[in-house]
Amino acid sequence: MSAFDIVVNDGLWFDGTGAPGLRRNLGIRDGVVAEVSTTRLEIGPDTEVIDAAGKWVLPGFVDVHTHYDAEALVSPGLPESVRHGVTTVVLGNCSLSTVYSTPREIADLFSRVEAVPHDAVLRILEANKTWTGPAAYTAALEALPLGPNVAAFIGHSDIRTHVLGLGRGTDKKVKPTRSELGRMGSMLEDAIDAGMLGLSSMTNALDKIDGDEYRSRSLPSTYARWKEFRFLNRILRDRGKILQSAPTINLHPNVAAFFAESSAIGRKKPLKTSLLSGADSKAYPVIVYFMLAAAPLLNRFAKTDFKWQHLPVPFTVYADGIDLVVFEEFGAGAAALHLKDQVERNELLQDESYRRAFRKDYDNKFSPRIWHRNFYDAVIVGCPDETLIGKNFGQVGDIRGVHPVDAYLDLVVKYGRDLRWRTTIANHRPKFAKKLAASSGVQMGFGDAGAHLRNMAFYNYPVRLLKRVKDAQSDRKPFLTIERAIHRLTGELADWYGIDAGHLRQGDRADFVVIDPAGLDESVDGLFDATVPEYGGISRMVNRSDDAAVATVINGRLVYREGEFAPGFGIEKTGQFLRAGEKAPITRAAKTSVAL
Repeated sequence: MSAFDIVVNDGLWFDGTGAPGLRRNLGIRDGVVAEVSTTRLEIGPDTEVIDAAGKWVLPGFVDVHTHYDAEALVSPGLPESVRHGVTTVVLGNCSLSTVYSTPREIADLFSRVEAVPHDAVLRILEANKTWTGPAAYTAALEALPLGPNVAAFIGHSDIRTHVLGLGRGTDKKVKPTRSELGRMGSMLEDAIDAGMLGLSSMTNALDKIDGDEYRSRSLPSTYARWKEFRFLNRILRDRGKILQSAPTINLHPNVAAFFAESSAIGRKKPLKTSLLSGADSKAYPVIVYFMLAAAPLLNRFAKTDFKWQHLPVPFTVYADGIDLVVFEEFGAGAAALHLKDQVERNELLQDESYRRAFRKDYDNKFSPRIWHRNFYDAVIVGCPDETLIGKNFGQVGDIRGVHPVDAYLDLVVKYGRDLRWRTTIANHRPKFAKKLAASSGVQMGFGDAGAHLRNMAFYNYPVRLLKRVKDAQSDRKPFLTIERAIHRLTGELADWYGIDAGHLRQGDRADFVVIDPAGLDESVDGLFDATVPEYGGISRMVNRSDDAAVATVINGRLVYREGEFAPGFGIEKTGQFLRAGEKAPITRAAKTSVAL
């Protein structure tokens, strides 16, 4: 036997099944966990040694909700996830994928919804999109020098745009013909055959299209009728694949229809369904009880296989001026975001009739919402007038003797994007955050890595959940065991999504992270800025967990250690495309020097 490529000594090893941690030494050879031992392992002349004494060794985290679809094409290392121990990411969420549509259509679909630069997305797709279908797309992903492993959904809006065109696909009067519906079904079948996880969709009309021609229309999948959904869902159910979606947030909620579609009553099996989002909402505090009760009861008595996606940290968002997706949920806010020209937008914001409409929307307590619409709970964190920093817009209005909406709009007109502010819209009450994190009806996700670059940063939410679990145990008020929390972030997700990831047993692919529990402190909650060269140098919000996630190994390659990436990371391939329901091939670790 050749020497081990990597030996991990004296770590508390968790295998991702929910079993308690054990003090073990791990030997990694040719990309595989070759040995798990209670005794010291032989060290060869080229063996990389990781001293894990006092640390946890666990499977790499699985991030099931990202929007790296464009970024991965030009920065396939995806370092902002890998540095926190994420070794598998899922693309193609929220009805958005880059498989079928043209580069311009994709840029129009992605950019405003996910708050990424339209010109950059268009440029990336025009330069890199060589595929026209899912088999070629997955081959293109596999050919990239991926950092983490990648799995993917096919997007409903992507399919609908390709079949109907962006204009017809966003026209309320248009119903797909039988032939067009059949083409959508064939495209979904082809995506499943290519190894994709299933279909991502969206029914919430909040998400709007960018570009010029169809600007401010909602995403194409929001125009689909339930006949279309049921047709596509039947394919998913028959093939054992997943529907990822979000319900409507309006006076006619459709969440019950999702429950009915997921149920196996009268059918051979349920439809695996993952919905956004299981959250403790500030706008509707009592809804958390529904979130906690619905899925467990439905899964037990209605024979569903249903999960809410839950972000296990406070859902705090930041905004530059008025550029924040929550304003899309009411007419006055959407009207401002519709205007790209700053002069035109400022003229609108100063118009008194517009302000009356904004105040009416703001004060309407009965309209459905995601944002709590409380400017007293919106704090200024950056402004050329430093005397305003730390104040909320309600306080500014009180000082000036004006309505909070007028105080806010006055500052937006005066300072534009130099006015930076934040608010927390969900998951703010620790009691309910703990209950949600422990609920069998939710799964960890909805971090939106790669999207909303200036609005939020949840790249390290798995690390932050482990901090909360550790702190609760120290306070003798546990809500999850360490092993159960790790399972929720790794093996539980991989098994439900049907991908070969999330486990760290002998014979498994060696994708893992080493966590130093001493580094699970307040630093993991910090926010930082980092430029994104691929997006024209825009500064995005990121996290840093360097004292907590101290090493990441992917496919038996040490790619990150103590704040530094290995030479060749993002150039030499470590990750691979994971096909749903299939064992991933083991690729022999290259013998190049990637150790730190």
